[in-house]
Amino acid sequence: MANSRMNPFDWNTLISRLPGASFLQTREWAAVKHEVGWEREELLWRDDDEKIIAAAQLLPRSIRIFGFGPRVGIGYIPRAPLMNWQDTSLRSKVLQDLEKLTRERGLVFLKIDPEVILGVGIPGQVSDGGYYPGLEVSDELRSRKWRFSPEQVQFMNTMVINLEGDENTWQARMKQKARYNLRLAQKNGVSVRKAEFQDLPLLYKMFVETANRDGFIIRPEAYYTKTWEMFIQKGMAEGLIAEVDGQAVAAVIYLFLAGRAWFVYGMSTSQHREKMPNYLLQWEVMRSAKEKGCLEYDLWGAPDSLVDSDPMYGVYRFKEGLGGEFQRSIGAWDYPARPILYFVYHQVIPRLLAVTRLFRRRQLKQEVS
Repeated sequence: MANSRMNPFDWNTLISRLPGASFLQTREWAAVKHEVGWEREELLWRDDDEKIIAAAQLLPRSIRIFGFGPRVGIGYIPRAPLMNWQDTSLRSKVLQDLEKLTRERGLVFLKIDPEVILGVGIPGQVSDGGYYPGLEVSDELRSRKWRFSPEQVQFMNTMVINLEGDENTWQARMKQKARYNLRLAQKNGVSVRKAEFQDLPLLYKMFVETANRDGFIIRPEAYYTKTWEMFIQKGMAEGLIAEVDGQAVAAVIYLFLAGRAWFVYGMSTSQHREKMPNYLLQWEVMRSAKEKGCLEYDLWGAPDSLVDSDPMYGVYRFKEGLGGEFQRSIGAWDYPARPILYFVYHQVIPRLLAVTRLFRRRQLKQEVS
């Protein structure tokens, strides 16, 4: 393992050539997280011919667990290491190096959440029959004293739309009700246009309304506008806005890299929902992503349990209707190099976050009042 000193273009090009490339491993994403206290390091693994066969962007930071006292370090490698996880010798080498790094740095723990697939398709139903290394990798992590993390930062499950084939093929994969709603939006005067930089405050305003309506927490406006501007300027993101009679009613900002697109940010108002603007909006995202060379559209998130009582079940049905296929991954795993502090961290931090979220929820309600 070696540290890398590449320019941004070279790093993003490099990770695009490795299995599982994600926007969360780009330097642009690290720059976003730097604004909230995370540093960055680039880690590389080479074979005997000096060919790069694995890479990871490590985000370390120091924190005070109780909000005061001495600082301690933690580390996070989002959606990585990037490598062939079916290569058992490479996998063992990478994990061994990460464990050593965690101990030598004195980190409380290191978190990884690579996109290692457990299976495709709904559990208990017919899947594509392919081999997925998730169970094998989970067993190895457990044997090496990694722990399934109580803090899952990213979604464990997601829905992925296959963008291969033509638009008739896409529609054939959609549920009948979704096709109907798409036609309804087209007939009822919903239009979709590309978002411009001057639209970003409007998008954030809709994002606040969505967060309040659906009960989730978002960060302050500056965080999102800087993120959106950066990725759009670098040609790695695009915003689309659905309108009715010139009024913005829904929007999406999707990111793309290495032949894959991600539906990361979605927002809408309560106006004209009966005209189904989100169906046409997602359809236009699919068309735009395909034009950019994407072969997959990751709808970014699915429930842990496919039951009506799950808060994300309605979102799942919407994504399933669009033709999304259920994909399960191994989730986040922690290597606790300092077990006592690791235990304390997971006792204290959730309580501090609960207080922070309560305060932020009140702020969001004030922003729309």
